[in-house]
Amino acid sequence: MFQPPRCPRPECPRHLRPSPGFWVRNGHYHPKCRSHPVPRFVCKTCGKGFSRQTFRADYRDHRPHLNAELFKLLASGLGLRQTSRVIGLTRRCTELKFRKIARHLQGFNANLRDPLPAGSSLQFDELETYEGRRNTRPLTLPILIEKQSRFVVAAESAPIRPRGTMTPERRKAIAADEQRFGRRQDQSRSAIRRTLAAGARLAKGLLHIELHTDEKSSYPGLAREAFGKDRLVHHTTNSKLPRTAWNPLFPINHTEAMARDLMGRLRRESWLASKKRRCLDLHLQLFMAYRNYVRKRFNRDRESPAQLLRYVPRRMTPTELLTWRQDWAGRSIHPLARNGESVAEWRADRLA
Repeated sequence: MFQPPRCPRPECPRHLRPSPGFWVRNGHYHPKCRSHPVPRFVCKTCGKGFSRQTFRADYRDHRPHLNAELFKLLASGLGLRQTSRVIGLTRRCTELKFRKIARHLQGFNANLRDPLPAGSSLQFDELETYEGRRNTRPLTLPILIEKQSRFVVAAESAPIRPRGTMTPERRKAIAADEQRFGRRQDQSRSAIRRTLAAGARLAKGLLHIELHTDEKSSYPGLAREAFGKDRLVHHTTNSKLPRTAWNPLFPINHTEAMARDLMGRLRRESWLASKKRRCLDLHLQLFMAYRNYVRKRFNRDRESPAQLLRYVPRRMTPTELLTWRQDWAGRSIHPLARNGESVAEWRADRLA
């Protein structure tokens, strides 16, 4: 039987310091979207009421049974419009559900990570896409993975300046865009710093950090800045080598190919391209959650990347990813908890 782990109101003292018996039961209610009653509670300290539903990721959703199906479709290469047709929602409702699920998974992806185990190595690369218009608004997408497990550590997009052949028509289009949006800034280095910093936080317990990249001139300095000169072991590979399974960068190249396949926004010559960069970053949260926790590393495997790194004991289902709210960091209920343990408590029990 569910027992609230804390008061859900941040201003209540029992939110950060819950004490045994801080709540009393206050009946239940029957929501239209569920077949079973939902228990209600009252906090003895602040006197405010809440229910079990307050702790769930589908809090205030009208059709929560569609969330897992929407996640699976968007993580399988479909766009918002086709997804809305398949699950029977309007495009606007599908978009709002997508944004809410993506923000939930952003907390999920951050909360369930532990320090990388000994022997881990990292691979880093950038792929290029665009927002709105290919010729005038390109984007770079840095991706960092753990090599053996193929766990996606971090990924985010950033604007870059248009480059390549400049025809008169393209120059005219760029000038029109700059007049409308202002001169496009190149934020590639900032995005690389943040991506590598995410890897450095997970690798802080490693004596040596092995990093594989291509020979881009900016990578060595940014890698030393993120991981430290003394611990970093940086291997480079020429990006012009054939991208076969024998290429040392095959794991990151394979991950990028999978991202383009499972995210319609990244496909070349596709009308699913993101109109706004922030929506691409939200979709990346779905891809990372699906790749890391739901999908097997390879078709011949039984374990997911997160399972190989011992972050979770088994592969997770889309429904489990979308159970409990993850916006309270380590105080959030762990998705696999049976008795309402928080992420921090569940991790401590596993390490004990």
